[in-house]
Amino acid sequence: MSAQNAEPSLKPPPKMSGMRTVLQYTGIPPSWLDKRPKLPSRNWLIFLSVTSTILGYGVYDRRECRRIQQEYIEKVQELSEGPLQPLEENRKVTVYGAKWPGDEDHQQALKYFRKYVKPILVAAAVDFDMYSGKYLGDITKRVAEDIRLRRRLEAGIDDDSEHKKLLPTYKPLSERKRAELEGGTVLIGRPTLKEYMAGLKQGWTNGLEKVEPEDVLAREFDEDHHFDEVDDDLPTQPEKPSYSPIFTMTSQAMQQKRTTSADTTGSDVPPPSTIPQLPPILLVPFSNRIGFTQIPLMIWDWFNKRHLVQSGSEAAYRLVLANTRPINVPEQPTTEFVDAETSSEPQGGITPPRQEMGDLDFDLSSEAVIKKSLNKLPAEVEESRRKYYEKLPERLATARALSRGTREPTKDEIANPPPTEVELRAERMKKELAWRRDVVGWNTVKPGAPVTWDERFREAIRIFIDPSEQ
Repeated sequence: MSAQNAEPSLKPPPKMSGMRTVLQYTGIPPSWLDKRPKLPSRNWLIFLSVTSTILGYGVYDRRECRRIQQEYIEKVQELSEGPLQPLEENRKVTVYGAKWPGDEDHQQALKYFRKYVKPILVAAAVDFDMYSGKYLGDITKRVAEDIRLRRRLEAGIDDDSEHKKLLPTYKPLSERKRAELEGGTVLIGRPTLKEYMAGLKQGWTNGLEKVEPEDVLAREFDEDHHFDEVDDDLPTQPEKPSYSPIFTMTSQAMQQKRTTSADTTGSDVPPPSTIPQLPPILLVPFSNRIGFTQIPLMIWDWFNKRHLVQSGSEAAYRLVLANTRPINVPEQPTTEFVDAETSSEPQGGITPPRQEMGDLDFDLSSEAVIKKSLNKLPAEVEESRRKYYEKLPERLATARALSRGTREPTKDEIANPPPTEVELRAERMKKELAWRRDVVGWNTVKPGAPVTWDERFREAIRIFIDPSEQ
């Protein structure tokens, strides 16, 4: 009995499943087959939950973007299937995108158009011309110049060239105007609306004479004394010309021509009392976040691009269907601008209610995104101008001394020649044009500045609307 108890008890081997029986002959280590799965650790669970949530939200947003855009493409696609005559053109619109204040990339507005609005227009066979403002006020200048040229054509001052008339695609002015009215104008963002309306008023109010900003500024420079001679004593040595005599004679001839035979054709044509019908306007909301404080909202916008796709698709759909209404602006809108930083608080601490401006209040909330530091731009421009004119006499004296040979150049001046007087005059012209352009452009688009309005626009401007609003 004791010997039998001493013998070890033989246990039968564990019963293996069919899959394990097959896998044990494949060379897989037995420890891998015996391993039992378990829940990840607490930190891994947190990591996997956060990453899967973020990834899933991003995938969902992009899928919704494709769905929304495809939905609107299918709505308008049948409009592009109609036949066209050989010389017939598709409907064409003009797209303006102004430079966003504080952003060095002046193409941001047009990038928004290409990504969210353009696919719907392409599906509907609507052509477009895009114009981007490289600096603040560029759209204003372009719109005003286009209207001035159109007014000169209508007044008979200018005419299309004979070579242009021989082209098979040439159309008279009346047909071009009709095509523009059938098309429309697309304004991306509130700064573009402000610049466009300012350009409209300038174009329909200013004279028709050809005025170059450089010529106006040159006449103004002729009256100041920044380049006058400080010392009347002439040098004993003969002067060395700092530029070509041919260039000197050409410059003098151009200056004489500018002062004596300025082109004033059309200056006696008064502005019209009524404005003809203008192409309807499509207002597309757009805002551009800049700065470190906007980074959290940038991240939020990155995960909610479907809202941008929805907004851009709806705007393009309004343009394609071409349902319009007259512009909605209250009678006698205020044009006064009140700077919130410099104005004193009203008595009693109660701020008077702001007058509603109708369509001129389009995308008003986007002004809160513009950096507040840009309010210092006029002061910074004035400071740059002051420093430049403080150093100008010394630089001018150096240029004249080297030109006349009253002293020898130093080693540094030989290695890096200082600018000549001609170059200093050109540099001053360039800087003054840029300074004045930036200040005027900023005063047009800065937050709180009203949109330019003229009562003649009331019957001339129409706005694209949704079919449900009509």
